[in-house]
Amino acid sequence: MTAARRRYVPRPAPPVIAVQLAFDTAGFTYEKWGATQTCKAGDWIVHKEGGDTYTVDQASFARTYRAVGPGHYVKVAPVWAEPAAAAGEVGTKEGVTRYRAGDYLVSNDEAGTDTYAMRRETFEAAYEPQD
Repeated sequence: MTAARRRYVPRPAPPVIAVQLAFDTAGFTYEKWGATQTCKAGDWIVHKEGGDTYTVDQASFARTYRAVGPGHYVKVAPVWAEPAAAAGEVGTKEGVTRYRAGDYLVSNDEAGTDTYAMRRETFEAAYEPQD
């Protein structure tokens, strides 16, 4: 990501349903975002209203989500993001995410070390700029 990144905050949204993979396991792999993703012991399986399901690294989930009820969480942390100038792929804690020009490159931290990509429509529905 470049200096064109801006800080965004989550828009109000229904909570996600999340379950931690909190037992001794080798984890599992699955196909999403155009590549193989990996879930390991301690990570979270997240299901959003509308049917999107994915995993989130344990440390990232702890920093960015807060419980609002049993098994229900909301994302509370800001993100830093910018639209992608061209198609490409970005390495994530779970694997690789492929993106198109105009999709957002997003980071859960200002340093840009917890990065992923989101479709433009999805990102703009979920976040608003914090000026």
